[in-house]
Amino acid sequence: MRNFFSFPDPVNETSARLVAAGVVAQAVLFLVLREGWLLVPLAYGFAARVLTGPTMSPLGQLSVRVVTPLVERRFGVTSRRVPGPPKRFAQLIGLGFSAAAAIAWFAGAPVVTYVLLAGLVVAASLEAFAAICMGCIVYSAIWGCDDCDDISERLAAAVSRAREPVTVD
Repeated sequence: MRNFFSFPDPVNETSARLVAAGVVAQAVLFLVLREGWLLVPLAYGFAARVLTGPTMSPLGQLSVRVVTPLVERRFGVTSRRVPGPPKRFAQLIGLGFSAAAAIAWFAGAPVVTYVLLAGLVVAASLEAFAAICMGCIVYSAIWGCDDCDDISERLAAAVSRAREPVTVD
């Protein structure tokens, strides 16, 4: 039972980023369609990932078992391993935002829901598209993390890549 309620450590960063992309898609879908039931699987996914890592999360399972291996094979990506506790903390923050958004929606406060989901979309987009985990930054600031990477190297590399000329075949 203890293994069931565990979180992977280390975490495959590619999988984490793909889950974040799925969260962005779910939140944007809600913001476009404004159907309250869409908030239930969003909040459930965060709760499942906080409690069991990807084990009980459909999005986590899809990422770990299908999409990550496909991305790694197709693009020759070698995934980095990053510390698990900060990622779990990030999922907990996502649970807070998504659950609060669902409660606000069902309580008749749609503006609060939109604001919370906009914050969630920003944070998840940073993770998915720039490998910047806001929850991990907060975790490191509060508790410290000897294994956490300093993101300044990744930011410098991203800026360097952005300045490289693009060749079109």
